[in-house]
Amino acid sequence: MYTYYVYILICSDNSYYVGVTNNMERRITQHQLGLIKGYTKRRRPLKLVFSQEYKYIHDAINAEKRLKGWRREKKEALINGNEELLIQLSKSYSNSRPSTGSG
Repeated sequence: MYTYYVYILICSDNSYYVGVTNNMERRITQHQLGLIKGYTKRRRPLKLVFSQEYKYIHDAINAEKRLKGWRREKKEALINGNEELLIQLSKSYSNSRPSTGSG
């Protein structure tokens, strides 16, 4: 049985990359060597700043999708372990979204 990881890398241009893997060490090495085409290849060197384990791949993929949708400020609150700010940012975002209901 595998363990799955959602991870956040900070890139050389100070941007964040969110990914998912079942082998963290191998995946980070692949990113660092430029073996993964796309976003991180042009933004090396990279640094792992966050990871979280999941038992099931679908949970890891759902978490990855959720994190990719977060603003930078919210990602940084997660990376820094600032749970209070993370909660505050979640509330402020949900309160600022337009209502889709009628009436």
